Amino acid sequence: MIIAIDGPAGSGKSTIAREVSRRFGFAKLDTGAMYRSVALTALRRKVDLADENAVAELAQSISITFGAECHGNVSVFVDGQDVSDAIRTPEVDRNVSAAAANAGVRRAMLVPQRLFAEGRDVVAEGRDIGSVVFPHAELKLFLTADPRERARRRVLQRHEGEAVDEGLLSAEIAQTLADIERRDALDSQRAAAPLVCPDDAVRIDSTSFTIEQIVDQIERLIEERR
Repeated sequence: MIIAIDGPAGSGKSTIAREVSRRFGFAKLDTGAMYRSVALTALRRKVDLADENAVAELAQSISITFGAECHGNVSVFVDGQDVSDAIRTPEVDRNVSAAAANAGVRRAMLVPQRLFAEGRDVVAEGRDIGSVVFPHAELKLFLTADPRERARRRVLQRHEGEAVDEGLLSAEIAQTLADIERRDALDSQRAAAPLVCPDDAVRIDSTSFTIEQIVDQIERLIEERR
C-alpha cells in the first residue's frame, strides 16, 4: 500500500508521515529531503542553482540514501556523507525551491523514489507525490495549515531542545513566515510538477489538530481502503 502525503512547507507532512510509519510499520520516503540534498550539494560545490543544466547533471551524479532516524527525521546521506542536519538549515530552506523547480532534477529523483516503494508498504511525503510520483496511490492526503503556524512549527523544530530568547524566536518566525510564503508561491507556480491538491486527495487542515488526532483520521482512511 502507498500513502501519498502532499502539502506546503511546514504543514506537518514529515511529522505525520513519521507517525504513520511508526504506527503501521510502513517505510517512510521523504522526497523533500532529496531535493534539499541536491540544493545543499549545489551550494557546497558552488554550482549556480540558476544554471538548470548544471544542477540537473549534479542531481544525476550523486547518490542519495536513507538511514535510521535522526532528530525525528530519517537520516539522509549524500555519497555516503550524513547531511541530515545540514539540509534543514535556513540557507537550504531559501534555496531548495530552485532545485525542486528544475525539471531535470525531478526526472533524476523520480526513478529512485519509485524504486524505493517497490514491494513494500510506503508512506511518502512531498509536493507532487499523489499527482506525479505515485498517481495510483491507494490513499492520497493533502495537508494544510495556517502559514504563521507553519512558520512557528518550522522554527521550533529547528531549535528543538534548545533555549532560545523569545525576541530572537519571534524575529526568526517572522523571517521564516516570509520564506514560507515565498516558497508557497514558487512551488505552486513552477512549471515542473507544481504543488497541487490531487482531485482524489483527502484535505486535512492540521492547524487545530494534534498529531495523534490527525494520525487517527488517517488510520480510519487506511482501514477504509484496505
